Amino acid sequence: MRHSLNRSLLCLALLLPMATGHAQSQEAAAPAATEALEAATAPAPGAGDSLIGTPSEGMGQIVFFREKKFAGAAVKYKVREGETELGKLSSGTYFVASVTPGTHQYTVHSEAKDVLTLEVEAGETYYVLGSITMGFMAGRPNLSPSDEAAFNGMAKELKPAKK
Repeated sequence: MRHSLNRSLLCLALLLPMATGHAQSQEAAAPAATEALEAATAPAPGAGDSLIGTPSEGMGQIVFFREKKFAGAAVKYKVREGETELGKLSSGTYFVASVTPGTHQYTVHSEAKDVLTLEVEAGETYYVLGSITMGFMAGRPNLSPSDEAAFNGMAKELKPAKK
């Protein structure tokens, strides 16, 4: 959808001078078209921060999220650090954990256990994708490092996890 919007804006920027009777040379029209394209593709101010925000002073934050899928939707699991439950991930949910800088190990388990170790720095936001793979009797939860682009790509379908 974004590509069709970009093409539409580019065409509009190129055709607008002809429609108004003010013909411009191609050299003059090109910068206007480029500006229109850049404006259409630039993220909205604070777009990446709208759901997440920034870490607290001296802290880091980790965004745990799980894609909305039919397969494995019935499987929910808790994300823990040691004995502390940080949140629950079900299909199409996310939560944010504020953590101190340093090394952290996050665990999920059902019939099998998965552990993800992250080195967290103050002022940084990290993204962790939760998923389900097939196990012997039930789905196996997995945690894997991800990035902001993957989260933002799914953000429209994600809802905050229930506590």
